[in-house]
Amino acid sequence: MATDSWALAVDEQEAAVKSMSNLQIKEEKVKPDTNGVIKTSAAAEKTDEEEKEDRAAQSLLNKLIRSNLVDNTNQVEVLQRDPSSPLYSVKSFEELRLPQNLIAQSQSGTGKTAAFVLAMLSRVEPAERYPQCLCLSPTYELALQTGKVIEQMGKFHPELKLAYAVRGNKLERGQKISEHIVIGTPGTVLDWCAKLKFIDPKKIKVFVLDEADVMIATQGHQDQSIRIQRMLPRNCQMLLFSATFEDSVWKFAQKVVPDPNIIKLKREEETLDTIKQYYVLCNNRDEKFQALCNLYGAITIAQAMIFCHTRKTASWLAAELSKEGHQVALLSGEMMVEQRAAVIERFREGKEKVLVTTNVCARGIDVEQVSVVINFDLPVDKDGNPDNETYLHRIGRTGRFGKRGLAVNMVDSKHSMNILNRIQEHFNKKIERLDTDDLDEIEKIAN
Repeated sequence: MATDSWALAVDEQEAAVKSMSNLQIKEEKVKPDTNGVIKTSAAAEKTDEEEKEDRAAQSLLNKLIRSNLVDNTNQVEVLQRDPSSPLYSVKSFEELRLPQNLIAQSQSGTGKTAAFVLAMLSRVEPAERYPQCLCLSPTYELALQTGKVIEQMGKFHPELKLAYAVRGNKLERGQKISEHIVIGTPGTVLDWCAKLKFIDPKKIKVFVLDEADVMIATQGHQDQSIRIQRMLPRNCQMLLFSATFEDSVWKFAQKVVPDPNIIKLKREEETLDTIKQYYVLCNNRDEKFQALCNLYGAITIAQAMIFCHTRKTASWLAAELSKEGHQVALLSGEMMVEQRAAVIERFREGKEKVLVTTNVCARGIDVEQVSVVINFDLPVDKDGNPDNETYLHRIGRTGRFGKRGLAVNMVDSKHSMNILNRIQEHFNKKIERLDTDDLDEIEKIAN
């Protein structure tokens, strides 16, 4: 049994970023100004990893579509580094007497970015014209998003200067950077510190490694980050932040952050108590579509999200639903992240009532009007086994904001029935059969 609360798992969001309407990312080359600072534009720091549907893309999508903090009731767990220390038993941030080295874990949207930005701003001496704080982000786009937060929170600090260490921001050899805070990706930051000597790493006071779980999923970033960390002075404050805390993240954190204090959210048991789950037996794709139409004909559905296994199925289903007169939005992995964010925003505003999607948005969307989630295809991993985590994230799109939700699973083979049975066993939650040819039965589930 997994231990994450579904509400915790599905609330992928980030604080202190501008709303979608203020986002301006364009495909063009980066041109530094006279201070070596680039303006917000989407330059091509693209790698093979970034082109895939990966954690970095999901994290960026969450930042673009979210602007509020998660309302979280979980307790904070503080683990001090030395049991004999008088700090060992402290219960609040104030008692921690920061700055100290820190590993912090909580879901996206709980204010991690704001926390480390405040730490950096508090340590900068504006009169000293050299880099004093260094922040690593996994991708160019995520670096820009963090840069926006620094600019927003530092706007009452007008002498503060920020530089972006990303590919495309070309500086003259031998030049020294005068900006106080440098944010960038590991490869470029390593070049600027070691090869090009733009930054003197021995003068860095605060080193931040953001999105550690995304970082280690990108080839090369882990080794580059460790190499950068080894160039920093012993008295440099090390801060590592991660939305998840798997063993691989923890091992990486231990290499990068010596003698850390650890702050993380205590995890609650997952619960599906607010979601009614059903399955419908079908023989093929057309019967699944007919069952879907019967559902729509019998009950009032404010907004629905329908999940498919492939882009091809999602495109077909969206077209068929449109023919039936439904207002349909389609979301899939070949779309640019900014395009996905725009589609989600339209759905949130109610301009479309049905969102057909692959797994690209199983996380991160809070739409109060979503009353039904339909698994047109059950989620499976690459080996064909049940993907319980994805199932949790998918149906977690409904039953939110204190309301009861409805999840309907389409089963069209012995294999998919086996998948459904294993999902029931995993969550220890019975999924009832629903006959979509029986109008009275469908109406009952809506009450």
